[in-house]
Amino acid sequence: MPSTKEHPAAAGRTAPAPGDPARRGDRVAALAQRHGALAALVVLAAVASLSFDSFATGDNLGNIAISSSFLATVALGMTFVIVSGGIDLSVGSVFVLGGVLAAWGSQYGTVVALLLPLVVCAAIGLVNGLLVARTGLAPFIVTLASMLAARGLMLAITDEGADTFLVNPDSVFASLGQGKLLGIGTPVWITAVLFVGGAVLLRSTRFGQRVYAVGGNEQAAALMGAPVARTKVSVYTLSGLLAGLAGALNAAYLASGVTILGYGMELDAIAAVVIGGTLLTGGLGYVSGSLVGVLLLKVIQNVINQIGSLDSAYQQVVSGAFLVLVVVAQTWLARRRRVG
Repeated sequence: MPSTKEHPAAAGRTAPAPGDPARRGDRVAALAQRHGALAALVVLAAVASLSFDSFATGDNLGNIAISSSFLATVALGMTFVIVSGGIDLSVGSVFVLGGVLAAWGSQYGTVVALLLPLVVCAAIGLVNGLLVARTGLAPFIVTLASMLAARGLMLAITDEGADTFLVNPDSVFASLGQGKLLGIGTPVWITAVLFVGGAVLLRSTRFGQRVYAVGGNEQAAALMGAPVARTKVSVYTLSGLLAGLAGALNAAYLASGVTILGYGMELDAIAAVVIGGTLLTGGLGYVSGSLVGVLLLKVIQNVINQIGSLDSAYQQVVSGAFLVLVVVAQTWLARRRRVG
C-alpha cells in the first residue's frame, strides 16, 4: 500500500492551482526542454531557405537526409544509453569497424555483409554492458577502452588502413545504401523505421520504463524489482548493434569500407542526443528529440557550407557552443520545474 507521508521537500508547500502561474511556468519549461531544438531547427531552416537559393532544393535536402541517416542511427542507440544513465564512447570506432566488416563480407553475399558487422558490433556492445553492469566500472572508462579496441581491430583487418574493401555497386547490398524509394534514399527509410520502432520501445514498453527508471534512480529501480544489470547490458548491446548497422549502410552507400571515418562521431551522437532534450544525467529523454538534434547539427553544417567563406571546422565550433547553451538551458529548466 503506497505511503501517504509527505515528502520533506514538499512540507509547508501547497500544490499550485490549475490556473496558477507556477503551473503554467512548469508547462512552458517542459515544452521548452522537449521542443526547443525543434523550434531552433524550424527557424534555422526558414532563414537558410530565404538566404540561400540552393538550400531548399530537392538535391540539397536529400543530401542532408542521407548524411543525417547514418549519424541518426548511431544517435538512436546512444539515446537509450544516455537515458539509462550511461555513456558510450565506442560508437565511432564501432561504426567504422562495421563498415569495414560489411565491405569485406559483401564478397560473400548480402546476408554475410549485414550479419557479420551486426554480430561483431553487437558483441562489442554486449561486452561493454557486461563490464558496466557486472563489475561497476565507469561507462566512460569501459567504452573508452572498447573504442580503442574496435579501432585497433579495424586497423588489423585493413593492414593499418592500407587495404580498402570495395562493394560491388550492382549488388543487392549496395542498393541498401544507394537505392531510392519514392525519390528518397533507402538509408533514410531504414532510419525512419528504426526511429519509429525505437520510440515505441522506449515510450510504450516495459523495457523502456525500466530504462527510464534505471537512469532516474538506479537504487530505487533495484528496490522496485527492476532488472538493472540486464537493462544496462541491453542498452549497450543495442548501441553497438545500431552503430554496426549504420557503418554497414554507410559502406553500402560509399561502395567501400572507408577506414578514416568515425573519428569524433561519438561526440556528434552525444551532442545530438543532448541537444534533442535528453538529460545527460539520465532518466529523461526522447527518441524524436535525438532525430531533431541530428538534423539541427547537419543543417548547421550545411549552412556553413552554403556560406562558402567559412571553413568547415567552424561547424564544430558552432555545434560546441550550441551544446553548451543547451546543457545550461536544460539545467536551468530542470531546476525551475523542481522548484515550481
